Amino acid sequence: MERRVLGTGSGASEVSALGLGCMAMSGMYGPSDRGESIATIHAALEAGITLLDTGDFYGMGHNEMLIGEALKSSTKRDRAFVSVKFGALRAPNGEWLGYDARPKAVKNFLAHSLNRLGLDHIDIYRPSRLDPDVPIEETIGAIADMVKAGYVRQIGLSEMGSETIRRAAKVHPITDLQIEYSLISRDIEDDILATCRQLGIGITAYGVLSRGLISGHWQKTSLQGAGDFRSYAPRFQGENADRNLALVEALRRFAADKGASVAQIAIAWVLAQGADIVPLVGARRRDRLAEAIGSLQVTLSKDELATIERFVPKGAAAGDRYAAAQMAMLDSERG
Repeated sequence: MERRVLGTGSGASEVSALGLGCMAMSGMYGPSDRGESIATIHAALEAGITLLDTGDFYGMGHNEMLIGEALKSSTKRDRAFVSVKFGALRAPNGEWLGYDARPKAVKNFLAHSLNRLGLDHIDIYRPSRLDPDVPIEETIGAIADMVKAGYVRQIGLSEMGSETIRRAAKVHPITDLQIEYSLISRDIEDDILATCRQLGIGITAYGVLSRGLISGHWQKTSLQGAGDFRSYAPRFQGENADRNLALVEALRRFAADKGASVAQIAIAWVLAQGADIVPLVGARRRDRLAEAIGSLQVTLSKDELATIERFVPKGAAAGDRYAAAQMAMLDSERG
């Protein structure tokens, strides 16, 4: 398994070139199979994937408990590098209630995550979004206290804009920014990516297949109803979905000529954007994981990258990546 380094100096961490995003194993995209989810985590570790990404609010703690169970029963437990997002507040019915990144909340969330995961430390700990009521300096300072205490190894960010990133980095070294980045989600190229590179901050890119939209497998009939986040995402709706699937069909022709799958080309494109970028693949089944790992064998030349961008030019996606209420919570969308 190829390795990549996130961050620099005391914030540097070496991880696998692909990470496993575990959110879909906890119902965000409709029903999932617990046994297959655990088998997929085991298969990832066996294949050399070290980076496992989760959030304490995925399934209201379900995802962390699932990972904890998988790690407990894996012979590769010591190889796991666990990344946890915190701060999102949810009601018993699943409703999203906002964010809490106060220092005392940071420590409370961390205590529960350590218990659910069955770990004595978390490798990268990050606020899931910017709390508009709490200066980022206070949030990062609280995590830094947990670094000193040994409960956290490194500090990350998620969906933050350049100004916030710079302020956070003045408090403590930042290892990586987790943010959506794919062929059809390229806004970070406008400013945020340059800021991170200037500061020596790596990128863990989620949504590299745009939640399955550009995987080559998704169709409009795939939506699982109210339990599937994509049922409310603008890019998956009506004419937007039709226009986006047309982009996928153009990419499919290129992939066929290359002898690869659409998903492998999409992941390989993200890998080719820089050695400081680690794609997170959201596989919840072993066959999808194997397909994603195959992207590491796909080499794209400059001419091929240019061809891909002709098929799927920047800004070609129809619809926002989140509904309006969620877009408003993204500091990254404000610059």
